[in-house]
Amino acid sequence: MIEKILFPTKFRELSFNSLAQLFSLKEAGLKEIVLCHVISRDDVGFVPFGGYLKEEENRLREEAMIRFEDWQKSLEERGIGSRVLIKVGEPVPQILHAAEDEKADLVVVGKKKKTVELSFAGSNTIEIVTRSKVPVLVSKYHVSYDVEGEHLEKINDHIFERPMLICDWSEPSMRALDTLKSFQSVIEEAIVFHDINVEEAHKKHAGTLDEIKKVSIEKLDLLCEELQQEGASCETHLGAGKISSEILRISRDRHATMIIMGTSGKGRLSEFIHGSVSHNIVRESELPTLLVT
Repeated sequence: MIEKILFPTKFRELSFNSLAQLFSLKEAGLKEIVLCHVISRDDVGFVPFGGYLKEEENRLREEAMIRFEDWQKSLEERGIGSRVLIKVGEPVPQILHAAEDEKADLVVVGKKKKTVELSFAGSNTIEIVTRSKVPVLVSKYHVSYDVEGEHLEKINDHIFERPMLICDWSEPSMRALDTLKSFQSVIEEAIVFHDINVEEAHKKHAGTLDEIKKVSIEKLDLLCEELQQEGASCETHLGAGKISSEILRISRDRHATMIIMGTSGKGRLSEFIHGSVSHNIVRESELPTLLVT
């Protein structure tokens, strides 16, 4: 159950909109959001013959606190508790330490406004995703992207309505399933997807592919039944091909609102879904992406 969320922010445009996407989790057990702002050392660091800019730090802290107080009113109105953390240092280590110190169940990071860049996630976001010991939701509130030569814009709100679970039967993907279950009270319908590695199947004897398809469908159906018993509607889909491309295709065809997947994390391996695939989806998909180690 997601009871405590760490929400780091730089107060960029639409940051509050990204925060507001989380309000619906109150129905799923959310109790508290820890609002975090990291003041860069570059903004308050040592200058020639000047030393540490303490007055500048105080000013930046006061500005952040005023902004957070406004956000806290909205959280209080919805019955969600909140606390404020304002730190000085490098963003990634400070965010990771805060997540561990606060015993957060989820960290929400990422770009909160549209982008015309090739990637939907910057280097800091990827580093947090790679190093975090708790699930990370990469939020993408307003995005701009191209599909088959067509330029599109999308607002990702109501992100928990049709989450798409990428399943490879590994331990991380099973933990991703558990995370999905914790959202069941706010889900309209879950999408469960598995991709078959046809190339690997053809390297074996002729009957292997049909057997893999049969077993995969049976596993997907059992998993869907499990979700339905938890109270969530469910549909299953089987894909074949390059997994990143298949995830993007199915998520768009089936109008998913979020992608949830296990990631092996730094220095760990899984049979099918591995760090590079999950990182590719974070970068390439226009949908919010929740990664569970």
